[in-house]
Amino acid sequence: MSDSFDLLETRSPAQREAALMAALPAQLAHAKQASVAFADLLRDVDTASVVDRAALARLPVIRKHELQQRQQAARQGEEGAVAAGNVFGGFSALGYGAAMPRVFASPGPIYEPEGTARDYWRMARAIFAAGFRPGELIHNSFSYHFVPAGSMMETGAHAMGCTVFPGGTGQTEQQVQAMRELQPAGYIGTPSFLKIIVEKATDMGVSLPSVTKAMFGGEAFPPSLRDWFTARGIDGYQCYATADLGLIAYETSAREGLVLDEGVIVEIVRPGTGDPVAEGEVGELVVTTLNPSYPLIRFGTGDLSALLPGTCPTGRTNARIKGWMGRADQTTKIRGMFVHPKQVDEIVKRFAEVARARLVVSGEMANDQMTLRVEANDGSGNLSARIEEAIRDVTKLRGQVEILAPGSLPNDGKVIEDARSYK
Repeated sequence: MSDSFDLLETRSPAQREAALMAALPAQLAHAKQASVAFADLLRDVDTASVVDRAALARLPVIRKHELQQRQQAARQGEEGAVAAGNVFGGFSALGYGAAMPRVFASPGPIYEPEGTARDYWRMARAIFAAGFRPGELIHNSFSYHFVPAGSMMETGAHAMGCTVFPGGTGQTEQQVQAMRELQPAGYIGTPSFLKIIVEKATDMGVSLPSVTKAMFGGEAFPPSLRDWFTARGIDGYQCYATADLGLIAYETSAREGLVLDEGVIVEIVRPGTGDPVAEGEVGELVVTTLNPSYPLIRFGTGDLSALLPGTCPTGRTNARIKGWMGRADQTTKIRGMFVHPKQVDEIVKRFAEVARARLVVSGEMANDQMTLRVEANDGSGNLSARIEEAIRDVTKLRGQVEILAPGSLPNDGKVIEDARSYK
């Protein structure tokens, strides 16, 4: 399975970066013109000047809670609504009608539009990397109601030239029957549900020899579960996608991280900020999509990951991420006050001597202790006392400061660590 889906996957990194940066100003101009939200968010931005990642990094990050707030305000007609009656909070470039065949709802609720472009969610690339090929039947057990997962996979499979059985979830005996009688080449859905189907087939005394490959999403896929499927003749791969953005990254036969999709620009930023981190450092995934129908710019996924060095052994040359490494929202309540990662960043930026910091909350409930551990080249000049003053100013709480040598803090993306005892 070392062959690629298309020539985009094997172009040189320099060619890819040039193409993405060439497309970026036009996408920003389109978003500013076609969506009410970005007309507001980018009103002072000269879109023609955003031609590299440094310029992109100066634009605001839009996080999911802000998207939800704008949607709610528009739906409810609250004061300050960005577009009265626009259920998408002003971010969609489409309106109801033929250009938007379906609308989905994710928990929140957050509503997502689906456009008419072939492989709108760009899932075909991930399905191909999982071993599926044109002319095959795929058993799709992602949900077909409310959320877009079922449609995401179905449209990707259709774009690749596959037939789809819309299995959805539940009714495991009927799922087994359909697999036995239709003989699909493989399965798409959550790994836990395929495990349930396989176990049910065993209980029923039914063999499913045609199901030899699978593409998973929506859940963790640890090596132990991968080995469980391998022992039963099923080669499983995972993808990383969201209802807002579609495909972001996908696993290949090399099983060395997840390769980024060709239709997105991905940044890794320090949680609570929009500041890109160094390659290899854990941070929040921020994604700019080139989708003209729903042009999300610098959308914060809320998920932690890190870029891997080098390229995929399969010959795909795009950057790779380690995969999902936790959530970026580390907001913590301390002595009755909420403290946010953005506040830690504000403290750090007041001191040129400080490179990185981690706020550690310890003690027992009702007896919180707050220590800001900072990496600094030079701790002289009463640095600790000055930082403690900044902590009080920014958070309205008292905290201690611990000066560490550069490189001392773990590379795990944590800005706030809750180490309290809850016994």
